[in-house]
Amino acid sequence: MHDFIPVNEPLLNGNEKAYLNQCIDTGWISSEGPFVKQFEEQFAAKMGRKYGIAVANGSVALDAAIVALDIGAGDEVIMPTFTIISCAAAIVRAGAIPVLVDSDPVTWNMDVEQIESLITPRTKAIMAVHIFGLPVDMQPLLTLAERYNLKVIEDAAQMHGQTYQGKPCGSFGDISTFSFYPNKHITTGEGGMIATDDPQLAEKCRSLRNLCFKPEQRFLHDELGWNFRMTNLQAALGVAQLERLDEFVQRKRHMGRYYTHLLEGVAGIQLPLANTTYAENIYWVYGVVLDDDLPFDAKTAMNALGKLGIGTRPFFWAMHEQPVLRNMGLFGNARYPVAERLARRGFYIPSGLALNDAQMERSAAMLKQFLANPSTGSGT
Repeated sequence: MHDFIPVNEPLLNGNEKAYLNQCIDTGWISSEGPFVKQFEEQFAAKMGRKYGIAVANGSVALDAAIVALDIGAGDEVIMPTFTIISCAAAIVRAGAIPVLVDSDPVTWNMDVEQIESLITPRTKAIMAVHIFGLPVDMQPLLTLAERYNLKVIEDAAQMHGQTYQGKPCGSFGDISTFSFYPNKHITTGEGGMIATDDPQLAEKCRSLRNLCFKPEQRFLHDELGWNFRMTNLQAALGVAQLERLDEFVQRKRHMGRYYTHLLEGVAGIQLPLANTTYAENIYWVYGVVLDDDLPFDAKTAMNALGKLGIGTRPFFWAMHEQPVLRNMGLFGNARYPVAERLARRGFYIPSGLALNDAQMERSAAMLKQFLANPSTGSGT
């Protein structure tokens, strides 16, 4: 029996140990350590931003970004329904209202053509969330934001090293956020970053992540902030990982192309789009979507593949179908058919940076075997 192939395994064979040992040897393990500033500056520069603010994870990066932009009670924020709940949670926690957009069925990103009809006098911002490997089509979105005087929050959690029309993802709009969870191109275990070109926004985010201590008197507070700080240990990992980002991006693109080569022409599945006019897929994960005429859904396929030793993960479950948000009275009976279909019929196969060609070959072979004979691995 082959070993189980996990859906993700990070690559930590650069300077990670050396930099972590440096933290331990010097005693600088908290957020006060020198790697934090180094990581912020180097990451911001790589993403084409002036300022980077390191935080505890990508979800709290969104929380701080929303508050820093003064988005609050009654404000509306247009966002994709097909994304992680952190995006909607940050809006709802601030007292604002998420207004949803369905996905494009081919890129899986928010359909920017639907945005303008959703803009009202209460709309304050658009949250663009790049999904899985291809960026949102930003130019028309930015044009709308300018025309209607809206803020733009760019969630580039999955896009380290990706570009849109040759410009780094994470460099667009008023403020950008990133995640460094272990399945990202750069990982710090847990961790996130806020990036902006606006010095006042940067200062506001720095204050919010550090309990809003007043600079002139530490334990005096005019506002409530959070402890969203990143540790020196995490930042040390980030610096080591950032050194290899270009290599990691090349590796991911090789993986995506190889999977497509192995799965091209296989009946019953939609593969990721290789490129658009504005970007080449970075294949953060390698997703597949089951055709509608197959008599089973993603959950069944994933269960069967698990029994065959292949790790998988489902696609996002759309925001308008989240019980916690519906219980708040949000979204009424709205339907977003593309996102609903992606949630039920989409999943991704092993995609971590540590994956080798032989593991990709076996993952693809098991997927093909299951599609040809769905009783395989189902335990029947």
